[in-house]
Amino acid sequence: MYLVVRNDEEQYSIWRADREVPAGWHPEGRRGSRQECLDHIGVIWTDMRPAGLRRRLAGADV
Repeated sequence: MYLVVRNDEEQYSIWRADREVPAGWHPEGRRGSRQECLDHIGVIWTDMRPAGLRRRLAGADV
């Protein structure tokens, strides 16, 4: 079993459910097989840029 985890920059990864989630990462709520978790990430993580970069670009006059 795996967990989908997310960091403060809204980047996603998977982590073994039987291990403590590393500092800086938080369970996103999805649990399942490795492939189920990767498929879930593929659906929800549509913008791979870190959140800080997205915010800076959103505030820039482009």
